[in-house]
Amino acid sequence: MNNQRLTIPKLKKMKQDRIPVTMITAYDFPSAKLAEEAGVDIILVGDSLGNVVLGYETTVPVTLDDMVYHSRAVARGAQHTFIVTDLPFLTYHGSIDQTLRNAARIMQEGHANAVKMEGGADICLAVDACVKAGVPVLGHIGLTPQSVNRIGGYRIQGKDEQDAKRLLEDAKALERAGAFAVVLELVTEQVAEYISRELTIPTIGIGAGRGCDGQVLVFHDVVRYASPYYEKRFVKTYADVGGIIRQGISQYVKEVKDRSFPAEDHVFAAADTVAESLYGGGGNHANEETANSGERGAHTTK
Repeated sequence: MNNQRLTIPKLKKMKQDRIPVTMITAYDFPSAKLAEEAGVDIILVGDSLGNVVLGYETTVPVTLDDMVYHSRAVARGAQHTFIVTDLPFLTYHGSIDQTLRNAARIMQEGHANAVKMEGGADICLAVDACVKAGVPVLGHIGLTPQSVNRIGGYRIQGKDEQDAKRLLEDAKALERAGAFAVVLELVTEQVAEYISRELTIPTIGIGAGRGCDGQVLVFHDVVRYASPYYEKRFVKTYADVGGIIRQGISQYVKEVKDRSFPAEDHVFAAADTVAESLYGGGGNHANEETANSGERGAHTTK
């Protein structure tokens, strides 16, 4: 574990020195703690929590309160890691004042080090305003899940010349607006590699091939923490935590049913005198007290 949090100047130097950037999502204290202990460079509190934690079909229902709540938990778990938190759906498309207030909540209440925004040239005014106000911004182009209803599903981006040019223009616009890096999601490898060469800021890919300056994956995909788990071509899973959890809980249910849990190792014993008073001599002792009370009452009535 690195006890020195990554900074934006260090991140840019990593691009210059061709040192790949590692990013993973986290949504709570234990996942953040584990990610930090594993040595990840950046933790993203993604609005993907809507899919993998809250059970929504898309990220659209995720609220600003949701992001603040989960970001704060992650910050407690990863006190030495650079944390980026998503601004959720429609929280940065209104007035600049409202955008800044929403970004301020992520930073002040959620304890994030930066925010992430989806979009290209269309959000650059918001990016510029946040950066000038002291809020670092991570851009995000390609497949933008908050726009899934508009773009018609989870489609690969950059498959033709026109789309490739649009992505490059968006990436450059974000760089000019002051974004410190750009996520490229589900972008063809050739286009993502070209964009990475054209920018002075790092690119972080997810399903965007090998030419990006770094990679990001969703925590639940990396450790297969889902049921059912759906395979994704751009994901490599490194552990089957979901299977282990299911097996463990199933074994627990079985042992409770067959009364093998709790066993001798799991119980606490009281002193012998306590057991005797409850089960053994307690009844006789109570009878003696009753008899004595009767005798005292008899003497009183004489």
